[in-house]
Amino acid sequence: MTFQIIHNDITMMNTDAIVNAANSGLRRGSGVCGAIFEGADDPGLKEECDILAPCKMGEAVITKGYNLNAKYIIHTVGPIWQGGDRNEGKILRNAYKNSLELAKKHDCKSISFPLISSGVYGYPKSEALDVAVSTIKEFIMDNDMEVNLVVYDKKSVTLGEELTNDLIHYIDKYYDEDTERRYNNCSYKINLEDLELDSFDEEFNKKEMPEYLTPQDVSGSMSFDDDLEKSQSRKLADILKNPVETFTGMLFRLIDEKDFTDVEVYKRANIDRKLFSKIRSNNDYTPKKQTIIALAISLRLSLDEAKDLLGKAGFAFTDNHKSDVIVMYFFEKEDYDIFKINEALFAFNEHLL
Repeated sequence: MTFQIIHNDITMMNTDAIVNAANSGLRRGSGVCGAIFEGADDPGLKEECDILAPCKMGEAVITKGYNLNAKYIIHTVGPIWQGGDRNEGKILRNAYKNSLELAKKHDCKSISFPLISSGVYGYPKSEALDVAVSTIKEFIMDNDMEVNLVVYDKKSVTLGEELTNDLIHYIDKYYDEDTERRYNNCSYKINLEDLELDSFDEEFNKKEMPEYLTPQDVSGSMSFDDDLEKSQSRKLADILKNPVETFTGMLFRLIDEKDFTDVEVYKRANIDRKLFSKIRSNNDYTPKKQTIIALAISLRLSLDEAKDLLGKAGFAFTDNHKSDVIVMYFFEKEDYDIFKINEALFAFNEHLL
């Protein structure tokens, strides 16, 4: 169960099903529809569509995928935008919902959608995106399916004006672009001989070492080493008796403390059930930074708590990564909608969680 917004050509998607933003006659059209017919490159698609036509707005039908990477093509008819007061939103939701249910009926584990009705049908892109995300989000909370929203033009994903301006202000305030540029362009090697090392023991350096060591000196030295070894052994024993909390230890302690179920956590985090099971069953497994951030969002942690969880796995937020700054903004706002966060990351050309 995952949902991603992807910048790609939908005919290139290697999923069980791809969705065609069709017309009611299921005829070859322009835009996404024309590209899918061209990619299928088989007269059998037209023959199937002729049999299934007509298709009402909001409904969906399924055909074979022919020469596309997908096994199936699901054809759905979105609404033509007429100002928003003619049930366009309800019809568009039904187009997504019926397509998803049809994919589920045919045992599809993955599906890719275009942004339905946002092309020649004139549906405003921002509103079309809101309907798509909310409908898909509702479906995957109860179903295990990989769902992709494929946009050919990145400008299709637009945030609200207030959020966009707020994020721009926050990024300008905290994002260290020069440091990131230097870091990304950095290519050097450290020569240990060039390092100036400070004395590790000034008092030791002040002492004059004898030219020769007596047996008593050697004996005393050995006794000192023995004491040091015993001291280190005692410290190690204390650590082993009282181990520092691990990443997995902290993660599952937080889940218990907040009285969440595993299912709630991995679904809100938009991560795959198998990946979560891997984390649950292997105390030594450390997931990627993006996964840990997604889990912190799902757990609705404060920014400081999220930093602590990242630290347990050896990661940290940094102001020279724009994606980190964007995510920190949402933690500070206590806005834990991972789909909304991913929309923002996508809009700013950053990797999604």
